[in-house]
Amino acid sequence: MIAPLSRFERFRQLNQQGGLLLPNVWDAASARIFAAQGFEALATTSGGIAYARGFSDGQHMGRAAMLAEVRRLAECVALPLSADIEAGYGPSPEDVALTVTGAIEAGAVGVNLEDNGHGMLPQPLFDIEAQCARLAAARRAADALGLPLWINARVDSYLIGGEGEACFAETLARGNAYLAAGADMVFAPGLADAAEAGRLAARLNGPLNLMALPGVAGAADWFAAGVRRVSLGVGPMLACMGLMQAMAAEAKRGEWVSMSAHFYGFAEAERLLAAEG
Repeated sequence: MIAPLSRFERFRQLNQQGGLLLPNVWDAASARIFAAQGFEALATTSGGIAYARGFSDGQHMGRAAMLAEVRRLAECVALPLSADIEAGYGPSPEDVALTVTGAIEAGAVGVNLEDNGHGMLPQPLFDIEAQCARLAAARRAADALGLPLWINARVDSYLIGGEGEACFAETLARGNAYLAAGADMVFAPGLADAAEAGRLAARLNGPLNLMALPGVAGAADWFAAGVRRVSLGVGPMLACMGLMQAMAAEAKRGEWVSMSAHFYGFAEAERLLAAEG
């Protein structure tokens, strides 16, 4: 189920023009809800998909299971969909190429590829040379199908706890190397400061993507600083889990205040899920 070329081109345009707010979804209901609000593109969240299916995040589902979920989501909405393929489900460039081909065949028009080793390495992150080889393999896999896949190279230096100028310098070095290797965009989750984001955006040789974080009021300051895309990440799924926790505590007391306050409506849900993708 390869998406029409027009969806690849539209997703590329949305990322290049900037100001892109990209929701990350984990099932048909979340995908349809965001689509109904008028978002022009969606992405998957590996964490959200994993949690909804009883796994922890970090490649515990495996390639085949994750790509099956990508396919279901691509089938339920007529929008460009980017796939969170984590670290490619294997350490080698060949592993990444296989995953990227599978993501395209599942209907994705973009991918996120992480440099986080998720326990496959003696150190937290792939070294720059190895990750560049993996990104180059991702680009070759897309080129072999003749498709302009949007490759978002995730740099996890902030996410693993890095801070200060050393973390900034590493993110910048990794980001520019990844862009030279074939990535289209650099994703720096965990970076929150707008001024630091602006410095990074100005020195990268390509567009910058940040992730919504608790405690950050919104995307406006990041966009004003030069960030092109802000992804919601696993945040909406975690917020749903927080709401479920509140409802569980209330139900234990024989109450359903939160359920009533956030009730979507049975008829509305039926219409939403009956709609054409």
